[in-house]
Amino acid sequence: MIGDKVHFLYRAIGSDLISRFGYANSRDGINLDERMDEPVYQYNSMRPSFNSCASGGSLGGIEDPRIVKIGDTVHVTYTVCDDDGLGVGISSIKVDDFLDKDWDRARIRVISPLGETHKNWVLFPEKINGRYAILHSISPKILIGYFDDLAFEWEGLIGSRHNGVLNGGWNGGWESWIRGIGPPPIRTDYGWLVFYHALPKHISGGYCIGTMLLDLDDPTTILHRARAPILTPWDNVEGVKPNVVYACGAVVKGDEVLVYYGANDTTVRVAHTNLDGFLNGLMTQN
Repeated sequence: MIGDKVHFLYRAIGSDLISRFGYANSRDGINLDERMDEPVYQYNSMRPSFNSCASGGSLGGIEDPRIVKIGDTVHVTYTVCDDDGLGVGISSIKVDDFLDKDWDRARIRVISPLGETHKNWVLFPEKINGRYAILHSISPKILIGYFDDLAFEWEGLIGSRHNGVLNGGWNGGWESWIRGIGPPPIRTDYGWLVFYHALPKHISGGYCIGTMLLDLDDPTTILHRARAPILTPWDNVEGVKPNVVYACGAVVKGDEVLVYYGANDTTVRVAHTNLDGFLNGLMTQN
């Protein structure tokens, strides 16, 4: 949310099979008021070599944008798909330039090591203990990098323990494999509300969405975690990846939380519910 609107960056594939980001916005968070005709973010050879890396129906580019506003700046973390594999990029732009759609003013850099596979990193929407925080793994434990600034003057600054996207599962949970974090964490009175996607034990090859609460001051501590997924695949939706749902955006609007998720790498959907009721239900689980 910036002002009275929800702002979207969504991933789409062009006729050249390269993945880019489009822009849209909505006052009510459900019905679009504006959608631009042309891409607003695209890959510009941020890493030394760029050829292609097939991902989600594309031959390369960028995907899975996660937006946060901190102070007067909008930051976007996303996956970079190129000949070096899957990495994580970050783009920063002043709020006024973002609202003016002056996309060329965005500063873009890659923050994961070359030659390694990384994705699903999110920036917390406010500083924690005076420092910026990037959540880059959630299994088998929460891993967070803390930084005095987000300049990232050189590549490879974040060395995540987990080189890859399969992070195992939690003992006794519904997940067989944790794929990664979803939207940036949402601050609530009870903790950081986090959504993530994982492969469940009861659906072969499918992604489901789970949720948990992290401690506000020490978000490496899980306070509560849902015993079952909150969103499961739509079996009747055909697409690039069958039986897959995953979220990259979520906002609180009024008394509701809205979760935006991709279905089968083909459509974007929104699920919404009363925030207090959702949190109360979550806090009854450990």
